[in-house]
Amino acid sequence: MAATRPDPSDRPAVGIVAAAEALPEAVVSTAELQQQIADASGLALRPGTLQTATGIRSRRIARDDEYASTLAVRAGRAALAQAGPGDVDLLLFASATRDVVEPATAHIVQAGLGTRAHCLDVTNACTSFVNGIDLAAAMISAGRARRALVVTGETPTRSMRRQVSGPAQLRESVAGFTFGDGGAAVVLEPVARGGILHVDAEAHSEHWEVGGIPGGGSRHPRGDEHTWFTGSGTQLRQVFEAVGPAILQRTLAATGLGWDDVARVLVHQVTGPYLQRFLEVSGVPADKLEPIVGELGNLASAGLGVQLARVFPQLAPGEKVLLVGLGGGISLTTMVWEKS
Repeated sequence: MAATRPDPSDRPAVGIVAAAEALPEAVVSTAELQQQIADASGLALRPGTLQTATGIRSRRIARDDEYASTLAVRAGRAALAQAGPGDVDLLLFASATRDVVEPATAHIVQAGLGTRAHCLDVTNACTSFVNGIDLAAAMISAGRARRALVVTGETPTRSMRRQVSGPAQLRESVAGFTFGDGGAAVVLEPVARGGILHVDAEAHSEHWEVGGIPGGGSRHPRGDEHTWFTGSGTQLRQVFEAVGPAILQRTLAATGLGWDDVARVLVHQVTGPYLQRFLEVSGVPADKLEPIVGELGNLASAGLGVQLARVFPQLAPGEKVLLVGLGGGISLTTMVWEKS
């Protein structure tokens, strides 16, 4: 006899009940970064070149003794304090960055927080954090967890090549010059109304080689040459432009929502021009965004978390937010969440 599949209507609604950010204190302007690269590489770069190309004025950079886990622990503590008393029985470290190859950075975060939850890493480039939220919500809905903490800590500036051999290597390294460091965290639990209403995701994995950090795995286990982010920002943008609008329109059609029904749209932010192009391609009204890229740079997966932490206290119960994750691979994820 076939097993009876559970009725989705019997599953509890799962919501985000707290959101927090954690940023390093040190601020480095793009002008300072450009000068560091020029000095280290012996290149003459026209003043303002990087800022004009990226639309990024500054970014935060972690100290040598601050790690991905450091930022995640800091954000996690803030989110748990905001959520109020209650044990966490699931902890997901959802980030493109990690402290070590093994064990999972989630264990390092858990040791810092003093919790005893089931813990693991979720890694999918810049969509890691929204994918972590999706996985946590699914586990709560399935009865595998009651309260989940999803954290991210990103230190991508450590993969930024600051000494280049010439103009060709400079071009392939420009995408890495957009990076900034940061962390974020959310707490999820069953809610009486609202919560995560819809999730859609797709991957175009034939483009996995467009950009990334090749070192640290079985292909290139050692060697500094493979520890730098390399890739074509132009190619990444072209892929996203080709496939991104379809998932947005599918999400709106599936939920019956229009832009007027959404209080905010939070999207992975790579550069200023990239964000402007997103508005043109998607049709999202500019006032729905929470721009952070000019101030903080490309925070990898933490960008969505930082945006969510900033808009969270501004939202009224019943207001809806659309999260749009874009990441190397290529991965796209949309999530519609209603504040409870």
